[in-house]
Amino acid sequence: MLNKAILIGRLTRDPELKYLQNGTAVASFTLAVDRTFKNKDGEKEADFIPIVAWRKTAELCGKYLTKGSQAAISGRIQTRSYDANDGSKRYVTEIVADEVQFIGGKGEGTKNNFADNDNFGVPMEGFSEIDDIDVPF
Repeated sequence: MLNKAILIGRLTRDPELKYLQNGTAVASFTLAVDRTFKNKDGEKEADFIPIVAWRKTAELCGKYLTKGSQAAISGRIQTRSYDANDGSKRYVTEIVADEVQFIGGKGEGTKNNFADNDNFGVPMEGFSEIDDIDVPF
């Protein structure tokens, strides 16, 4: 079996970083991913994909990504359901991020200024930076 998703897009909002009671970090955000075609009016459309990151990757997302940041996400598709307060059943499909990479340089919507990074510019486990690649959107 294979469950792998790779997405490149921009964050629609700052990541929401929380800690569970046991201290585990979890970050959630939405990634806007452009479609490869235009609609009947000649306009590009995008899909808005919910992303969830855990532990160290979650902490790094909260620290270095902001609304408008361009990122590449590699992970798995997960579906789950829950009972809403009104008694209805809600279904959620999201990407659980295994790897998050910055795309773009400084000043392009990211907080990837490594001056305050203890690793002094060395990519961190599960989190790295890509500069100046050609992205089709």
